[in-house]
Amino acid sequence: MAATATSASTFLHRLHDDTSLSRGMYRRSSSLSLLSSPTTSSKSARIQFFPKGLANPLFVTPAEKKKSSFQTEAVRQLTGSLTKAEGFRFAIVVARFNEIVTRPLMEGALDTFKKYSVKEEDIDVVWVPGCFEVGLVAEKLGKSGKYHAILCIGAVIRGDTTHYDAVANSAASGVLSAGLNSGTIYICVPCIFGVLTCEDMDQALNRAGGKAGNKGSETALTAIEMASLFVHHLKE
Repeated sequence: MAATATSASTFLHRLHDDTSLSRGMYRRSSSLSLLSSPTTSSKSARIQFFPKGLANPLFVTPAEKKKSSFQTEAVRQLTGSLTKAEGFRFAIVVARFNEIVTRPLMEGALDTFKKYSVKEEDIDVVWVPGCFEVGLVAEKLGKSGKYHAILCIGAVIRGDTTHYDAVANSAASGVLSAGLNSGTIYICVPCIFGVLTCEDMDQALNRAGGKAGNKGSETALTAIEMASLFVHHLKE
């Protein structure tokens, strides 16, 4: 009886060892199968194992560090210059409506042009009834081929009706369309948006030489930079 019990115990012990071994081999073979999976390249990743043969999914290291083909030293960066304004010709289209605002804006633009060595004879000012007509005239001037940039100046102030929204949207799209459609087939003429869209008159006056600066001056600076960019970098 004692011999029989010992044999049974030995048999169960061997069975347990064989089962543990087969499970360990299964785990190792499952882990190794990750290396041969079609979605995992052996060249791009190397899987490290725990001592017991289990793969650590959080520890995948690159076999080789790939060098980036993007080199910032080879990238050209183009920008317009504010120091090369002499010789450029500009036109300023000014809306007469809300002239108490638009005239100081125009004067701010003229003063800035003078500071940046743009000659008076190289500037033409065209008055139009309102902001709605600014884009149409700007496109016509751009197509004439006489100017390097067109300034579009106006002021739209919100009232009691929806007229404000219609005029403001039309002025913005009109200036954009003028810039895209003016010039020649090879290059367009920058049309700079200098139309104020304000909630009240105080906001407009503050932006026409008041405590918020003069947006006409900013429009002139944008025109100089864009003219330089187109002439020196974006020519045919």
